[in-house]
Amino acid sequence: MAFTLPALPYAPDALEPHIDAQTMQIHHGKHHQAYVDNLNKAIAGTPHENKSLEELIKAAGTISPAVRNNGGGHWNHSFFWELLAPNAGGQPTGALAAAINDVFGSFDSFKEKFNTAGATRFGSGWAWLIINNGTLQITSTPNQDNPLMDVAEVKGTPLLGVDVWEHAYYLKYQNRRPEYMNAIWNVINWNKVAENFAKAAK
Repeated sequence: MAFTLPALPYAPDALEPHIDAQTMQIHHGKHHQAYVDNLNKAIAGTPHENKSLEELIKAAGTISPAVRNNGGGHWNHSFFWELLAPNAGGQPTGALAAAINDVFGSFDSFKEKFNTAGATRFGSGWAWLIINNGTLQITSTPNQDNPLMDVAEVKGTPLLGVDVWEHAYYLKYQNRRPEYMNAIWNVINWNKVAENFAKAAK
């Protein structure tokens, strides 16, 4: 069964001025579409054809680089679009806020550590907030890897992920990745992150 590109849950210009419309159009319509197309090509005629995306991701260490990279790209981006929203940002509330304060000391401290994880990821990759054995952790992964993969250095269930590939920010921020990391907090959908936390913490 072929994988398909999910629609953006908002208009491409809905995250302006923090993420520009042209970046969203290229990122979603070109980059994410390419991951989907290349994943479908890579699994065609193989035993992986009938596996779910999650099954492929969790077995990243035993599948081909093409399936791992494009499957990861499809999963990561599908997850990422849901974490962003217009008129969002601010701070989390409730149980998620309490967990962040408990582990990181404060929301500002959490943001600083998360931004550092994204800014210091060499080359392309992702910054993540995960839950592992009931505890929140910040980590990062290279390329299109994620913490669900059996090859991940730090494993866990992703709650929040931020794309730090240059294609996510270069048109607006050029080489200023830390500026992009600061700006993205204005469009983080904390309701979705809290929903992810509630499911994973059960």
